[in-house]
Amino acid sequence: MDEDNKITIGNSKNQIIETEVPMGTVHSAAIEPYRIRLFVEDEIVKDAEITIGVNHRGVERIMEGLPVEKANSLTEKICGICSNIHLWNSVLVAEKALEIEVPERAQYIRIIVAELERLQSHLLYLAHGNEVLGHETFSMRLFYIRETVSDLLCMIGGNRVQYGVPVIGGLRPRAELDQMRIQKLNEGMDLLEEKISNFAQRFVSDPMIMSRITGVGTLRKEDALKLATSGPTLRATGVEVDLRRDMKEYDPFEFEVITQDGGDVKSNLLVRVLESLESVKIIRQAANHLPEGNITNRSWDMQDAPITKSYVEAPRGKLYHSYALEDGRVRHSIVRTPSIANIGAMQYACIGCHITDAQLAVVQCDPCFTCTDRAIQIIRL
Repeated sequence: MDEDNKITIGNSKNQIIETEVPMGTVHSAAIEPYRIRLFVEDEIVKDAEITIGVNHRGVERIMEGLPVEKANSLTEKICGICSNIHLWNSVLVAEKALEIEVPERAQYIRIIVAELERLQSHLLYLAHGNEVLGHETFSMRLFYIRETVSDLLCMIGGNRVQYGVPVIGGLRPRAELDQMRIQKLNEGMDLLEEKISNFAQRFVSDPMIMSRITGVGTLRKEDALKLATSGPTLRATGVEVDLRRDMKEYDPFEFEVITQDGGDVKSNLLVRVLESLESVKIIRQAANHLPEGNITNRSWDMQDAPITKSYVEAPRGKLYHSYALEDGRVRHSIVRTPSIANIGAMQYACIGCHITDAQLAVVQCDPCFTCTDRAIQIIRL
């Protein structure tokens, strides 16, 4: 280790050597670039500092002045894993600002796509988590299970990554569901429920995995609330908060809000496994009780609107979009993703971990650095 990275604390008789261990901006355990500085004493993390910003592309600035339909489409490019929820929330801003009624059939199909995206996001997280754990077999099997979800999303939206399903007032015509597609959805849900349940049973019964993830990267409930974490990361600390309970689009559907009390890697993994099964339940309800009618309401007029806000429950937590409308164009767009708070909390969660577990503690929140780099910091002087 370079001597410049060593800090000596105390006198010569009782010295403590604290070593800085930098990771990144490219690391084998993270697909996206970021930098973490670990301050280690005797191989135990005493402090950490995470730096982001490498992926910043200025999406909000690019949206300024664009026609609203084009600006909405651009939000889908913020993230490849949760592209639909960005597009849907951006469309919801316009629908709320212009007081547009969305057909009930379109609402149901939007829910199906949103929960399919939650499924593929959680399965990707579980696959990546097992890769970081060093369990390559579980990782590859989870990626294989995820293929079923990607195929269903492609069937509805025409793409495996960015589906382009919601538009202002409803859905694109290609997203309509006929009986053949509904049957394929139900078959896919049967397969996913079986595969995910089998994985969960094998996962929790493996003593080596359980010993590696239990008590690692613990985030206390009090700290999670203080640091404004959200989504599965917050629910893994025992806080029963899910914005889907507050969204009128989810009113027709029954599902459980999954929580765990440990706040550690094990709790984060289990929350996402069990939430995946709840998503299967919601998709079944929507597909089997799909209302009749149109999927798009085109009887609305564009008009100016003040800044309007919308919150939804993305796969990683609370997602915020807002903008104003002026002559049909977007003004003052802001996007705030859940990962900005969740990643910040991981600076605390990895304290006390052995250095070999630090990366595992960081990735337990399913960090999306591309999403996070949409954040704007406001400094009050």
